[in-house]
Amino acid sequence: MENEFCMITTTCGRHDLAKELASRLVEANLAACVQMMPVSSTYRWKGKVMMEDEYLLMIKTLSRLYPLVEKAILENHPYETPEILNIPVHGGLTSYLGWIKETVN
Repeated sequence: MENEFCMITTTCGRHDLAKELASRLVEANLAACVQMMPVSSTYRWKGKVMMEDEYLLMIKTLSRLYPLVEKAILENHPYETPEILNIPVHGGLTSYLGWIKETVN
């Protein structure tokens, strides 16, 4: 099971766009679950320190689907360079991991 599962993170600046992206990923069977939460981000962009309220999306899926999830995010994201991080899952509740596998297959 090692590295069979991953959590992909991205952020959106608007709640409606975050909800739309989450729905697209789940409806396309690219994600079993997408959780959203408001966050405050501080980052450097084009030489300037920025502080923005955003929505963090935590996308639970299979590692082999990462390229398709990345493509879907890029096609539906307004940011020039969106956060897209692929975090390997090295373990978890067996029944939960089984549910992810069953849901996105």
